[in-house]
Amino acid sequence: MDWRNEFADFDDVTYLNLATQCPLPKVAARAAQAAIEWKKLPHTIPDDAYFGMPDRVRALIAKIIGAEPHEIALTSGASTGLHAVANAVEWKPDDEVLLAAGEFPAHRATWLPMAAAGRIRVKIVEPQGRFLTAEDFFPHIHAKTRLISTSLVRFDNAVRIDAAKLATACHRAGAWLLLDVSQCCGAVPMNTRQLGADFLVCAGYKWLLSPYGSGFLWASDAATNAVRGGPIYWQAMEGAAQFHALGGEVKPARGARRWDAAETANFFNVAAMEKGIEFVLQAGVENIWNHNNRLMQLMIERLPRDRCVLASPEDSAQRGPYACIAARNPEKTGELYERLRAAKVIVGLREGSIRVAPHLFNSERDIDRLITTISV
Repeated sequence: MDWRNEFADFDDVTYLNLATQCPLPKVAARAAQAAIEWKKLPHTIPDDAYFGMPDRVRALIAKIIGAEPHEIALTSGASTGLHAVANAVEWKPDDEVLLAAGEFPAHRATWLPMAAAGRIRVKIVEPQGRFLTAEDFFPHIHAKTRLISTSLVRFDNAVRIDAAKLATACHRAGAWLLLDVSQCCGAVPMNTRQLGADFLVCAGYKWLLSPYGSGFLWASDAATNAVRGGPIYWQAMEGAAQFHALGGEVKPARGARRWDAAETANFFNVAAMEKGIEFVLQAGVENIWNHNNRLMQLMIERLPRDRCVLASPEDSAQRGPYACIAARNPEKTGELYERLRAAKVIVGLREGSIRVAPHLFNSERDIDRLITTISV
């Protein structure tokens, strides 16, 4: 199947920037346009839009990550999920959260202000080698470690952590593991039971081919039952779908739904999210992974090593669905990025590296164009 036909025509642009923003598949864009029509004429809004549509999205996400629908809350992004966990745990001032050096800002913006307020302690873990590994955390896990907050795939160099190994170490010490899967969910096969984490947070606007302002939080039943209750969105109450009888007891619905973002059934986002994730499942996460890995291997093989270096692990088992490169002279990486942009090869620039993140609409020809541009 020619997947390029399922996306808008990029004309003369080579788009290799999925790790920043995905393009909506045509089917998802049509769903968003239909949702705008609903709002123009509210009497056309389907009755099941408020509960049925969000529940269908939960079921789709559950298929992607090997989970149960009731374990999933719909959020506005990874940060919303991080904040939900931060507010749900009953912290003690000497509880410690471990973060890796250079972790994505959403993690630091969640936990460091809590440490500054004296609510918790935060320990920054430095990698012992070139790239972060699960083992780097081990010496810092002790009786006061309450949670490790880390990305499954790093935003700055595509490094993939060995989550199962890290989860085992966490649980042995009585700590929780929170994984940010924004840079791999929908493009790397995963299963929550195999990962071993207690919480997953994810932005939807990357590999889930969903709108900006969408995402999810997954929480294991054990983790959900172990944290305190708190304010919930009223549509996360048991029986909230019965609009004619809303005066009953305020009791959270089963599972992670208590952490749904308010206005969960945001038509403009959730309608498109449903179709975007359906598209991912239709294409197959493993197929997306294999396609991207093939293109990244081609890029690595053809990389002009006299000018550039690989800024990600060479072994695909240690990477996410993309890879990063840099100029051999670090000061020239920005110049290389600007040259690519000028040639309409759209990539990302993060922490001194150029992030090359393809998808199904990309081909070997796009990698040829990238390599030709940086080789001039």
